[in-house]
Amino acid sequence: MRIDSLMPSDMALACEAAGAAKAGRDAIGLLVLGVLAGAFIAFGAIFMTVTLTGAEAMPWGVGRVLAGLVFSLGLILVIVGGAELFTGDSLMIVACASRGISVRALLRAWTLVYLGNIVGAVATAALAFLAGLYGAGGGGVGRTALAIAAAKAGLPTIELFFLAVLCNVLVCLAVWMSFSAQSVVDKVVVIVPPIAAFVAAGFEHSIANLFFLPHALAIKLWAPAEFWSAIGRGVADYASVTVAGSLHNIVVSTMGNLIGGSLMVGGVYWFVYLRKR
Repeated sequence: MRIDSLMPSDMALACEAAGAAKAGRDAIGLLVLGVLAGAFIAFGAIFMTVTLTGAEAMPWGVGRVLAGLVFSLGLILVIVGGAELFTGDSLMIVACASRGISVRALLRAWTLVYLGNIVGAVATAALAFLAGLYGAGGGGVGRTALAIAAAKAGLPTIELFFLAVLCNVLVCLAVWMSFSAQSVVDKVVVIVPPIAAFVAAGFEHSIANLFFLPHALAIKLWAPAEFWSAIGRGVADYASVTVAGSLHNIVVSTMGNLIGGSLMVGGVYWFVYLRKR
């Protein structure tokens, strides 16, 4: 029987080679690709926010699965379109553990990509606000955006950390499996289930949150009185949506994402398939 996809041992070699190639890119290239990835993930977050608006009548789990399916757009754009996402690049630890790249090169790449992701996600949040997306559906989209952000900003630290660890296990498994794919269709098929699963379960993705939280903050601070009248809510109803609460979420979820992706996926697969080299 002919198998078109790569086997796991070959996927490990492909992951190692990809990590080395990423580390070898020039700084501007990494930064720009990071900006693209931040924007791509933000597009998935926008799609998710719009989809959840008006879905309150659906069973909770069904609505969450639907949200996850549409959010998958973000990673599909990253993998197929070509961009650098900090959470997925946690797998660069494979190349570092194999001594294909130095620790310094790894940290350089992670830093540049993360900075690019911040710019891309926050800039897209600003554009979405300026475009008045929050007012769509009679203000329903804005109300959904505020509810998502309020839930995230109000998470206790320990819970948030482990939700982030679990999140990036699934994200990096999606990226890992994409190394086996030989076509665009294959890549999409392996990306969607893990991403849908992490969104449905309510796990925390730091780069997505760089869209969700700034977008909600902008709505809370600058949406006109007509918006608040339309949704029947007030600023006081979203007390947890603050700059401090947002920074807390981003910092903790970033640490959890890094551990979940680098140690629990990249580290494990390196140990199984590449350590003897």
